[in-house]
Amino acid sequence: QVQLVESGGGLVQAGGSLRLACAASGRNANNYAMGWFRQGPGQEREFVVVISWSGQSTDYTDSVKGRFTISRDKAKNTVYLQMNNLKPEDTAVYYCAASSRMIPGPGMNAYEYWGQGTQVTVSS
Repeated sequence: QVQLVESGGGLVQAGGSLRLACAASGRNANNYAMGWFRQGPGQEREFVVVISWSGQSTDYTDSVKGRFTISRDKAKNTVYLQMNNLKPEDTAVYYCAASSRMIPGPGMNAYEYWGQGTQVTVSS
């Protein structure tokens, strides 16, 4: 079992920045690929970015490329999502997820464990 706890959400003006964190705990928590998803009001949950267990590979959805950066600190069992130049359309609940697959991709079914989410609100 792996437990995931997100933090760092909040209210920010357009153009601002936030850094989300996802702390992982449990058996072999560091051996999972980690992804971030988001769900905006009235929308389906969508893939944002994934990082491999090693941290060597990342994959971003097009809408956040150049603005968001994922990283992981294995010593702290934590994955970070640095979000810059935020836009109102980035408003959503952000979830982190863990996958035992080497390259899990954007499909939600590839991820076995999910956090509870953290709210990000971007005002215009």
